[in-house]
Amino acid sequence: MPSTSTRRVIAVVVLVPVLAALALWAFAWPATRTAPRDLPLGVAGPPAAAAQVEKGLEQHEGAFEIHRYADEAAARDAVKDRSVYGAVVVTPQGPELLTASAAGPAVAQFLQQAVARQASAEGTQVRTVDVVPAPASDPRGAAVTASVLPLALAGIAAGAVVTLLGLRGVRAATALLGASALVGVVTAGIADSWLGVLTGDWWAEAAVLGLSALAVSGAVAGLAALVGTAGTGIAAVAVMLLGNPFSGASSAPQMLPEPVGTIGQWLPPGAGTTLLRSVAYFDGAAATGPALTLTWWAVLGLCAVLLGGSLRARKESGTPTGDTPSLATVG
Repeated sequence: MPSTSTRRVIAVVVLVPVLAALALWAFAWPATRTAPRDLPLGVAGPPAAAAQVEKGLEQHEGAFEIHRYADEAAARDAVKDRSVYGAVVVTPQGPELLTASAAGPAVAQFLQQAVARQASAEGTQVRTVDVVPAPASDPRGAAVTASVLPLALAGIAAGAVVTLLGLRGVRAATALLGASALVGVVTAGIADSWLGVLTGDWWAEAAVLGLSALAVSGAVAGLAALVGTAGTGIAAVAVMLLGNPFSGASSAPQMLPEPVGTIGQWLPPGAGTTLLRSVAYFDGAAATGPALTLTWWAVLGLCAVLLGGSLRARKESGTPTGDTPSLATVG
């Protein structure tokens, strides 16, 4: 039988390449398969002309999910409400493309190219109107994309520190809440007040950033409280190797291969990115879904922290499982 040290060496030699392969798959595969899949796109104008445009867009099989609107005003409202990423409006002067680079510059650029090619084939030119532009200080949306990793790392660090310090129950939950609130305030101060790359309500942005950090830190600390320190690594790996590359921050969830785009929106990085864009650039439009996702992660994480602390206290004190612990024991 191999010695314990030998088994550990073998485990490291095998585990590191497996993690490297998993990381390469998680980050490289979605990036190399980026393409529109049922991307919501509006079409507006006279019925006959709109039908012709829709027929041309359907040639991109599976690329677009077409939404019909009566006129340009309705299409603009749909873009501002985040019901669609853009809209093609048929006007007497020619086709007009409404985009929202704040929802994702890469998506807006793709729409411009796709619609321009179709119009060129028909001998016309397209006028593009950016209905909800990205801020002038960050026209490529790099700040939102870059914020995913720091927020994930902040959440992982907070959850890991709480676990390593041995904080339990109410004390652990309080530490997570306080750390996440400070993360929200500090990052909003940097991104909004200093860099000017977020342009929405300051406190709403701080709340979103703090909730994003809490969703991650709660998951890390909660899983560790239930299964031990190994839970820290499990949660951290899930956030870093699935949450980050599946978030769609650099493009859009509908630009990622399925089911990656859907899974990404169930995880804190993806939900946090979508919610931050809604709050920072769209006055909170379409914020309910991602806000609920982050809230569930945060609540379940904090409940796991409290439950894990309670179970540990019972085990150490010898209290029967059926007894109700006092508030002091939980804390």
